Amino acid sequence: MREMEVLGVRVELPGNAPLLLLRELGGTRCVPIWIGAAEASAIANAMEGVQPSRPLTHDLLCDLVTDLGHEVFEVRITELVDGTYYAELQVDGHIVSARPSDAVAVAVRLGVPVMCADAIIDDVGVELPEKTEDEVEKFREFLDSVNPDDFELGEGGAPDPGETNS
Repeated sequence: MREMEVLGVRVELPGNAPLLLLRELGGTRCVPIWIGAAEASAIANAMEGVQPSRPLTHDLLCDLVTDLGHEVFEVRITELVDGTYYAELQVDGHIVSARPSDAVAVAVRLGVPVMCADAIIDDVGVELPEKTEDEVEKFREFLDSVNPDDFELGEGGAPDPGETNS
């Protein structure tokens, strides 16, 4: 497992599919995960510090866990099977299964580490050199031209068209 930095949420063109970008800490590889629009909004709002007037689903989950005296220690993206990512929340020594998009939305709100299995980074990690304006623009161009099928592993079907990777 490697700790990841949440770079943010982008939109993959031309399909306008939300894409969560995670980059390994101390490294140059980035893991793209296609997510739903609601989860993308939840992650982006939390990263920007937007406070809703009433708790949204991820806020409610975080409040419930902390108000009951528990702690989320980290979230882990554990597997990639047939184009679908799997994740879990580590809560007081208990493992709670989650979609990566929901797990990251919780992690951003609580400020806990996001971990990713080395095998996933090795399989789908995209090299992202140190940030320079030119390199950031090249990566944006890459995102504009990529689609979920580019990250399909092995034989088998394409990712599920609904919530493909989260």
